[in-house]
Amino acid sequence: MSDAPSGALAAIQRQIQWNRLIAVVEEQAQTMIRTAFSTTVREAGDLSAGIFDLKGRMLAQAVTGTPGHVNSMMESVGHFLAKFPAHTMKPGDHYITNDPWLGTGHLHDLTVVTPAFRNGAIVGLFANTAHVIDVGGLGMGPEGRSVFEEGLYIPIVKCFDQGRANETFFDILRAGTRTPAELEGDVYSLCACNDAGARRLIEMMDEFHMASLDELAESIFEASSRATLAEIAKLPPGEYAAQISSDGYESPVTLKARMTIGEDHISVDYAGTSGLSGRGINVPAAYTRAYACFGIKCVVAPEVPNNWASLLPFRMDIPESCILNAPRPFPVSVRHVVGQLLPDLMMGCLHQAVPDRVVAEGSSCLWNPPLRGGGQVSGGEAELPDFEVITFNSGGTGARPAQDGLDGTAFPSGVRTMPVEATENVAPVIFWKKELRPGSGGAGRMRGGLGQIMEIGAKNDAEFAVNAIFDRVANPPRGREGGKDGAPGWVGLTDGTLLRTKGYQVIPKGKRLRLLLPGGGGMGAPGERDPALVARDIADGLI
Repeated sequence: MSDAPSGALAAIQRQIQWNRLIAVVEEQAQTMIRTAFSTTVREAGDLSAGIFDLKGRMLAQAVTGTPGHVNSMMESVGHFLAKFPAHTMKPGDHYITNDPWLGTGHLHDLTVVTPAFRNGAIVGLFANTAHVIDVGGLGMGPEGRSVFEEGLYIPIVKCFDQGRANETFFDILRAGTRTPAELEGDVYSLCACNDAGARRLIEMMDEFHMASLDELAESIFEASSRATLAEIAKLPPGEYAAQISSDGYESPVTLKARMTIGEDHISVDYAGTSGLSGRGINVPAAYTRAYACFGIKCVVAPEVPNNWASLLPFRMDIPESCILNAPRPFPVSVRHVVGQLLPDLMMGCLHQAVPDRVVAEGSSCLWNPPLRGGGQVSGGEAELPDFEVITFNSGGTGARPAQDGLDGTAFPSGVRTMPVEATENVAPVIFWKKELRPGSGGAGRMRGGLGQIMEIGAKNDAEFAVNAIFDRVANPPRGREGGKDGAPGWVGLTDGTLLRTKGYQVIPKGKRLRLLLPGGGGMGAPGERDPALVARDIADGLI
């Protein structure tokens, strides 16, 4: 006779197992944050972590992480299994890639996959992704003409073989970056976090006497699929179209979408979207799917866990040769400046179907300037040691139907704003100003979130460089339902000199970089705003 519970008791046990699984992947993510060398990971949380079955289907993701990483990592595990089938994996193996078309869209993201074993048998896979500071090449910026100029290209390889480091791999890794200690340390961190997840998983399986994850996986997938389809069925069926503009590089970029809501699916066709760029703002298809699906899910089924089954009903038709479907070897280093506009594009469609669930447009793409200095910028005249650092910052989010937008908050990426002290601790830079930008939120019944004002210099006001990757300057976030647009961004020096919004530029000695981050769009006509809220805004100096 089986000791397995049935009926209500079985359902309770599955829920406990699900909660434990979330705890497992969250510990996986937190291990990475605690051990990472790059500030992008340990301070900003630019990462993802998740557990997969032996077919490469994602069961659960950590709460900590970004949708661009999570949803494209979900696709990447299948590529790992195609090269290294599960039955060939051994305990202590770790596999790695930063291939933009097999991972999360650009070379600065490392993805590591690790098998988990119980009683000598493989039972699951752990995967993670992290954004690292430097992988060589031109550095993180838009100016590459192909992916080969953008940095070290790592195919899917073993970085650890049954617990032994692949020294050839690590020799190549260290030789190909400006920050060898940090990059090597981050690889060890990524492997350690998967190991932590595997240990906790085995403890859980031992406790519940689970021979495999198959039954739990099918339960998760069935419940998630059923719940997602139920939410789609509540939507008014039909076709809805929208478009949004990016500042682009050589010229403005237009993103177009036609969304079809059916009984059991939502499909999106991007016909009419601008063609490929000759610079690194192109977006690989997996990253397009990642952020578009996230934008849809935020509106349609936000309470349903994000996994393989819950994303299946969302279908994408991305024309070849458009900027959202970049083929190899097009440059893709800063694919986020276009790709992170996709949730706003999806909401432009969904606003016509369910207006009460959709926010106004926000600043969207991160303002994360890569800063560089020392001899690599100034040659023999350098006053500072060589440094390479990235700082993550955000403008305002769009206003919500019944609440103001959020100030200085990253959406859709979800990364944390990096403390200036953390950046100043690892590089000779000084943040002379970092404050909210009054008046930058679009007016409306509900106000858009505020952007920020930042002033950055090198130590002793030495010469340094910025690889500008900014957007929403020529095309500010738009309001909805009569709400006003958010304030556009601005990039220049503190003396008023304008800089290009994209590309490598040197800040002369004695000068400082000044950034005005965009505000979010407003929602509803300004005349509909509660007078008490207007008085509060005035008192707080926000308008």
